[in-house]
Amino acid sequence: MNSCQFAGDRLLIASHNRGKVEEISSLLAPFSIQAVAAVSLGIPEPDETGDSFEANAMLKATAAAETSGMPALSDDSGLVVPALGGAPGIYSARWAGPAKDFHVAMERVQQELGGKDRSAMFVAVLALAWPAGGIQLFRGEVAGTLTWPPRGDRGFGYDPIFVPLGGTETFGEMNPAEKHKISHRARAFAKLVDSCLRR
Repeated sequence: MNSCQFAGDRLLIASHNRGKVEEISSLLAPFSIQAVAAVSLGIPEPDETGDSFEANAMLKATAAAETSGMPALSDDSGLVVPALGGAPGIYSARWAGPAKDFHVAMERVQQELGGKDRSAMFVAVLALAWPAGGIQLFRGEVAGTLTWPPRGDRGFGYDPIFVPLGGTETFGEMNPAEKHKISHRARAFAKLVDSCLRR
C-alpha cells in the first residue's frame, strides 16, 4: 500500500448512512477537515455488488470521487457472526430491509443464532479514493459477544446487541467518545491517520 498525503480541508464522505457520516465527521474534526456528506451533493449510492467489505468500499469511494471531483472516503462495515457462517457480513444493512429498520435485523440475528456461540466481530473498511485515480484501504476490527435484548439508544445499526470484549456495556450504551477509542471504524481510521493525515 502506498502512503498518501491528504492536505485538503474538505473530504467527501461517500455514505448515505447518517450515523456513519456523523462518526467519521467527529473523527476528522481534530484534523480541521470538513466532512461533506454525499447526500448533500445529490450523489447517489452505487449498488454494492462486491463480494467483500474491501470491494464494496472501493466501489463506493471511486464512484463518489469520480462524480464529485473531490477526494472521497467511504466505509463498508458490518457485523460478522462466525456461528452464522460470517453472516450478516457484507449484507448487514440489507438485513435491515428497505426501511433500514435495524430492530428487524437484530431480531433476525437473534432468531438465527438461537443457542449457538454468540461470538461476533464488527469489521470496517475505509477506502480513500482520489478523483484522478488511486485508492487506499484501511481495515479495522473489534471482537465481542452478542447480547439480548438490545440495550442502549446511542450508536446505530447493531450497536445495541454488541458488547466488546472486556466490556460490560453495549456499543449502544457507551458514551460516543469511549466507543470512538475502540470501535472497528476508529481502528481503521487510526491506520488512515498514520498513512495519510499526519503532517
